[in-house]
Amino acid sequence: MFHADTHLLIDHWTSLSRRSSITAGVPDRNSFHPDAMGLRLPRLFMAEIHACGCRLRTAGSWIESFHGSTQKDRSMLTLWRETSHAMVSAALAQCIQEARPVVIKAAIGLSGDLIEVTLAPLRGPSGQIDRVVGLYAPLSTLAFGEGDSRLLTGRVCIGVGTTGRPPLSLAAIHGRRIA
Repeated sequence: MFHADTHLLIDHWTSLSRRSSITAGVPDRNSFHPDAMGLRLPRLFMAEIHACGCRLRTAGSWIESFHGSTQKDRSMLTLWRETSHAMVSAALAQCIQEARPVVIKAAIGLSGDLIEVTLAPLRGPSGQIDRVVGLYAPLSTLAFGEGDSRLLTGRVCIGVGTTGRPPLSLAAIHGRRIA
């Protein structure tokens, strides 16, 4: 079961993805209005996907306070321990390839407090999926001492809802296999 705030972002994204004007089940960036998230806005972030990775375009005040610095133009992987980079990269790839939200459950620092980080794909001006909206949803009240690590450690990730794209299948035409 997910945090109520995680459900809210997923439900909002899903309602946008079901509009008749939406292509392949992924909402446009312009159709996502951050203020619809209400009090969760300080825990939202927007990231831009590039061939060389995922860069944060903006992050809410809660996220910047939590990590202790401005996050604009930083790689999304800098928020995670190096041991989690493969999982986070795979979650981003799943989010894009399957055109659906992905939730990463993570532990924080040495305390082991849990947080959910939701990633939901959006289409940019080019029409391609090149943005991700995300939300931090702490599962408990977080308490840290001075100097405690704020890096996230991925524990598990899961795709949520039905995929927005049909799975590829192998077909044969005149005995020749094609994808």
